[in-house]
Parts: sequence; C-alpha cells; structure tokens
Amino acid sequence: MYKKILLPTDGSENSKRANKHALWIADKSDANIVIMYVIEPHFPELATGLPLSTLPTPDEQFYEEIRNEGKQIIENFKQDLEDVQCKGICKNTNLKTIIIEGKPSNEIVNVLDKENIDLVVMGASGRHGLDRFVIGSVTERVVRNAKKPVMVIP
Repeated sequence: MYKKILLPTDGSENSKRANKHALWIADKSDANIVIMYVIEPHFPELATGLPLSTLPTPDEQFYEEIRNEGKQIIENFKQDLEDVQCKGICKNTNLKTIIIEGKPSNEIVNVLDKENIDLVVMGASGRHGLDRFVIGSVTERVVRNAKKPVMVIP
C-alpha cells in the first residue's frame, strides 16, 4: 500500500518514537523510508521596541553550526534506526536522508510531491515541545496542509 514513507525528525524523543511505527509499516508494505531534517535558523528573542538595525545579524559561521548540528542529528537518527530499531526487519527497506533549510512545516509538505511520498509518520511534538500543548505547531501545520496521510505518534 505504501511505497515511500517520510519520517521527519528534529532529534526529539517523540520523533524517535515514530521510528518504530515507520519501520513496522515499511516492513509490512515493502516501503522505503525518507528521513528528513529541516534546518531552521533561530534568532534570539529580544526586547520589543528595538530598531531592526540594532539586532545582531547572524553570520555564515552561525548557519554552518546549525547545518552541522542538523547533519549530526540526522546521522544519529539514521544510525539508531539501522542499529537499534531495525533488528532484522529493515532488510528490504532503503533509508534515504534529506536535509533542507527553511520553515519545517512548509518544507515537510513541499517534499511530499518532490519525493513521491505516500505517508508521513511523525511525532506529536518536537524538541521545542511545550508539554501543555497536545500537538506541536509543526505537526499541526503538516496535518492541516498535507495532501497525503499523516500518522501522528504521541
């Protein structure tokens, strides 16, 4: 039924829990998994009322650090999938990784058509997780905008 499953990650525990479900579905349907990490530049929140010209401008070193963090998170995530969670059920599953810069919810939705994705499996909230919310803002935006099925793992 599914041939390509998108597994977005931010390195959070919720996204790691989504691994098991994606692997099980992939094994049952002979699907491949695309592991995706979106690098989103963050700017420190400063007091309001300051003119934009007084705000610090991130330099290329800042962005390179964010890119390296993203690469490390996705490599650790992929290694965890292969070594710890597969346990023999991934033998027919190919794992592909994608790292993209942008707004996470937009990039996840955009990659659905580009990669011909059949199903998205993702955690309910990410590492920014404010536990008082039932579902994370990125997950909610993906659910609202995706034209493919989205499985949300708590």
